[in-house]
Amino acid sequence: MSEPLLPAGAAFPTTRPRRIRQHAWLRSLVAETVLTPADLIWPLFVHDHPAAVPVGAMPGVERLSIEGIVRAAAEAAALGIPAIALFPVVESRHKSDDAAHAFDDDNLACRTVRAIRRETGNSVGIVCDVALDPYTTHGHDGLLADGRILNDETVAVLCQQSLSLASAGCHIVAPSDMMDGRVGAIRQALDGAGRQDVCILSYAAKYASAFYGPFRDALGSSAALGDGAARGVTDKKTYQMDTANGDEALREVALDLAEGADMVMVKPAGTALDIIHRVKRAFGVPTFAYQVSGEYSMIRAAATNGWIDGEKAAAESVLVIKRAGADAILTYFAPELARAMR
Repeated sequence: MSEPLLPAGAAFPTTRPRRIRQHAWLRSLVAETVLTPADLIWPLFVHDHPAAVPVGAMPGVERLSIEGIVRAAAEAAALGIPAIALFPVVESRHKSDDAAHAFDDDNLACRTVRAIRRETGNSVGIVCDVALDPYTTHGHDGLLADGRILNDETVAVLCQQSLSLASAGCHIVAPSDMMDGRVGAIRQALDGAGRQDVCILSYAAKYASAFYGPFRDALGSSAALGDGAARGVTDKKTYQMDTANGDEALREVALDLAEGADMVMVKPAGTALDIIHRVKRAFGVPTFAYQVSGEYSMIRAAATNGWIDGEKAAAESVLVIKRAGADAILTYFAPELARAMR
């Protein structure tokens, strides 16, 4: 005779959470968070060359020609990805201390936006980065003088840059520079030019993170930052946020919303899941998050070494960003995930 399953007098549990986990279809029915292609934004690098060039530190990611970006935008639309985010690789001859090429209507970013709009119209959203780091000789997001980043002078240039991108056909300008007051100034400049239709996605809580390295390599700004260090600014910690701070992120978001931001961004996503949750809960506004280059590259590297299942890790890493409260997620995994969902 076998031993009793439970001690005498003990009762079997009536509530069994495992019951709803026993079949894939049942797990799907009760899933609290569902990731779809409509939750994704695909970041893309464009360069002024005819051939695609792989980004060494980001396996699977390439710097694309304008024509390649247009094809990627069409692919995004076909996959159900609602928007792309555009980052230009600016040649050194166009870099300067005053970042004047940032608001040249014929610069690489503007030419790319016009080409995308000719091909896709409004079928895919175009998000354009507003910051000066691709255009400065020193690799910083703002103008540099006497060993410090100038706030108000930078904001004036960011307004001009936003107007150029809006004129080219950008749907959303995304100031990622972290200068104080730039959202209000950009909103005023856009409205004054009759561009009330252009949205502002503010990088409201952007941390001075160690996970941006591969992105800077892709843009070619890592080398330029060496010049910035020689001129007295060794890193971006005087304008990007301290990773130690959470309450400050909420103050930054509140300021940007008051200045006219339509959507707010938290970056990096993976190390700021708590901030994403707090922002969404506190403000209830469209909250975006950026799974940055370093996060992407870590998963790719571990998968290449056979340490993890890269496809599953990518999907899980993005799903938890949505679970934290993000309405949209910028991720280099976007096309891969969208194809898998289909």
